[in-house]
Amino acid sequence: MDTLASFVQQTRDNLGMSAKGLSIKANIDLSVIEDIESGKDLFLPVTVRQKLAKALRCQPEELIALERGYKDIVVSDDTIMEIRHRILNHEKDIPCPKCGEPLIVRIAKLYDLEDNLVLQPKAHCSKCVFQLKD
Repeated sequence: MDTLASFVQQTRDNLGMSAKGLSIKANIDLSVIEDIESGKDLFLPVTVRQKLAKALRCQPEELIALERGYKDIVVSDDTIMEIRHRILNHEKDIPCPKCGEPLIVRIAKLYDLEDNLVLQPKAHCSKCVFQLKD
């Protein structure tokens, strides 16, 4: 069991639960369970991790260890520059370079020491921990 998806699915099966049963026992929406088991969700919010660990009778640390594998994906400087450029061009629907889910983007309006306006592109992923920051 080297992935979060396979661990959750196999542990659930070993406990004799369906995906819906796990959803009910953990008080987590069925679509979240399905996203985890399909490999779509690679990083869990703390509350989801805690509820899932309790329902699966494991420690949250076991889930954390399986979440960490995707963080090894390196995002190149060229990709970061492309994302910044697309944000400044007011593009929507920019995919996350780590997991492919939509980025939540904005342009921060800052001022330098000489009171010149500086537009700073900002982004974070709607599913994983990717952030575009300085």
